[in-house]
Amino acid sequence: MDKSDYRLLSVLQQNARTPIQELANHIGASTASVQRRLKVLRDNGVIQKEVAVLDPKKLGFGITAIVSVELERDRLDQIDAFKRKARQDRQVMNFYCIAGDGDFVMIVVSKDIEDYEAFTHRFFFADKNVRKFRTSIVVSTEKATLELPV
Repeated sequence: MDKSDYRLLSVLQQNARTPIQELANHIGASTASVQRRLKVLRDNGVIQKEVAVLDPKKLGFGITAIVSVELERDRLDQIDAFKRKARQDRQVMNFYCIAGDGDFVMIVVSKDIEDYEAFTHRFFFADKNVRKFRTSIVVSTEKATLELPV
């Protein structure tokens, strides 16, 4: 990757719908060159996917929770089952295996506090492998981005 690739990625992180001509102008290259670069970046997995970033509140998700989870750690198959369950659950937005306090941290969205309570019953209380979980409710979002500092 060269400097032009990084500039291209920087623009795309801000708006993946930026027209090819505008991308070409921004990095000082031809449109064909930009198209080739984008293909290579996609094929190499540098660009993993291009998505629309939605406003959760406008879609009725009034609660964002940051949840720390500690498992019993008895069996690897149970840990794998928990990971699969988290990856598949549509309310789990981000899911991280961590070192330190707890085993996992997850970001969960819910319509309201009752919806979050139902999630905890379904996801944590019904799972005998969950030793404990701790929830912090987001009061305000000061910064949320997927942009990497390229």
